[in-house]
Amino acid sequence: MDVIAVIAQKGGTGKTTLTLALAVAAQLAGKVTAVIDLDPQATASNWSDRREADSPVVVSAQPARLPHVLTSAEASGATMVLIDTPPRAEQAALAAAKAAHLILIPCRPAIYDLETVATTLELVRFAGDKPVVAMLNGVPPRGSKKDQAEEVIKELGLAVCPVAFGWRTAFSDAGALGLTAQEYDPGSKSAVETEEVYKFVSKLINSSTHKGVKDHGTEGRRLAQRHAGERESRTPAAQDRRGTRTRGRAATDVS
Repeated sequence: MDVIAVIAQKGGTGKTTLTLALAVAAQLAGKVTAVIDLDPQATASNWSDRREADSPVVVSAQPARLPHVLTSAEASGATMVLIDTPPRAEQAALAAAKAAHLILIPCRPAIYDLETVATTLELVRFAGDKPVVAMLNGVPPRGSKKDQAEEVIKELGLAVCPVAFGWRTAFSDAGALGLTAQEYDPGSKSAVETEEVYKFVSKLINSSTHKGVKDHGTEGRRLAQRHAGERESRTPAAQDRRGTRTRGRAATDVS
């Protein structure tokens, strides 16, 4: 069973949005998923109460009960568990980090969020040698804030997910109905972003838990670069460049 902890010491970074989006994305990909809600505000649990579907199961728990809840989840057949953590709660964050195979740090591209990434990173490092990746959330559709935020995060030696969640109302509108963006509007940009983030996270956790990766920071950066390259290769500009090269080779062969 794969365990992913979503941790950030600042509130409002999109921890619950990311947790639930990945849980449903994994479920749509064939995983049996569950969410453990360690946040006393119970945002994930309230989302589950609004939801008509029975899965993914969301369990509200105290940090001290986390090992027991994880054991129960695995015994019930869960193949992926995501842990949603509260802000400014070191005990909950550290318990989640210790239990996780992968740690995700969501962050908005704003100075107040970026300043706390280092604090979160320092905290989760007490959990031992775990893969840690930052994920940008609430990125404006225009401007250079995403690139600037990535530079700041990478200076901390932290890998950044090459796909970010944009500033889109579909995420909040879906949550109000007990859904995620993928379910609320399957053809939307928010749904595509969710699927791309899940693919990246899935590759990273498989590499980390099943291939004996030792240097998790390097592995995260390597997969981020490769995933970004794959996305670039699918853009119209890249396809045009390939077409130009192909026509150039054909002309050379004819001559």
